[in-house]
Amino acid sequence: MILWCAAEGTLLNGFYWMYSCLIGDMNMHGKQIRHRGYSLIEVIVSVVVLGVLGAVLVPMLGAAKFQQRSMSSSQKLLTIGQMGMMYAQDNADRLFSYSWRAGETYIMPSGVSRLPPNDQDAASYQNQEILMRRTGRILGQTKFLNFTARLPHRRYSHLVLMDYMNSPFPSDLFIDPSDANLQMWASDPLNYGPGSGVPYADGYQAGYDAEINWVTETVRQRWPFASSYQAVPDAWQPSRGARYIPVSSTPHLLTPSGSAPDGFLSNGRRLSEVLHNANKVWIHEEFDRDRADPLYFGYDEAQADKLMFDGSVNNWASGIAAPSVVPELGQMHWQQAYVPLDTFPVPVGGLGDNTLVSQRYRWTYGGLSGINYGSFSFDRAAKRRD
Repeated sequence: MILWCAAEGTLLNGFYWMYSCLIGDMNMHGKQIRHRGYSLIEVIVSVVVLGVLGAVLVPMLGAAKFQQRSMSSSQKLLTIGQMGMMYAQDNADRLFSYSWRAGETYIMPSGVSRLPPNDQDAASYQNQEILMRRTGRILGQTKFLNFTARLPHRRYSHLVLMDYMNSPFPSDLFIDPSDANLQMWASDPLNYGPGSGVPYADGYQAGYDAEINWVTETVRQRWPFASSYQAVPDAWQPSRGARYIPVSSTPHLLTPSGSAPDGFLSNGRRLSEVLHNANKVWIHEEFDRDRADPLYFGYDEAQADKLMFDGSVNNWASGIAAPSVVPELGQMHWQQAYVPLDTFPVPVGGLGDNTLVSQRYRWTYGGLSGINYGSFSFDRAAKRRD
């Protein structure tokens, strides 16, 4: 049967035409039939058909890729949630977070004793101890350095859960499949110097957050052990009273709201303190990476994956969440400009964009007793809190 090269205007005919152009037409006995050359019209039709196929298939393939990665990310969050629940069961209902306390003596893997004067320093020493013990980087040029200048809860609470799970360090479980940078850093955790691609390894870049400690080795050597997912502050600190609150100039740092009493961090939070498990975010992606241009979670249209306290995962839009609230700053809807860290996704308006962005479920009115998604009002939240 002969399939003639004809521009009939259908995609199927276009496929047949291109196929026969490649192999030549065959007669019913399997012998090739020689034909004249192809006309200009036929060549133009083939180009048009290929263009149509490209226009249809490329976006479909891209969407399928993002969908697959989103499903993988959701599965990772589900697993993290299951492990978090197990941690709570084994630790008197406590949510995973740093537990070392001020005023107690701890022995580091190097044999050095530490007596932290406050809970932040205690958590920083615990962060250092976990990394030293789990990686073997205790002495020498690659040893993990003291982290007391930073609040480890902000980006490294997950190390406590990793240690509990006996996960490898670094662990792929805590990396979004679309987070190519973190995957690269984790693949070579000893490479955090110039040219490594680690944030600020090559110094400060115009338009990015310029806090003085980002360039230090103490900070840079920990990036390969970071996570694409972040626990909300309510999961590791009190919802009111002495606690850490946002810094207006950057969304990446926190500052104490007052003098800290003993145990305000080391006491941790309890799973039973959550009143609306299906409506309260526990852990979330910092960026919605399931799109061509990754979007900071605070933007209304962002659909970052979120693990709720009931163990479910969703990608509900940030814009339908309750507004972020920081009473200490007199803000019933806390907003601030998204200033990116070096190598991280840039704002919607590009570097230097000072558009105020809600922090949504990062700062919840009522803390663990509050609601991020669902029926919400300040009056109801105040009654629940009281």
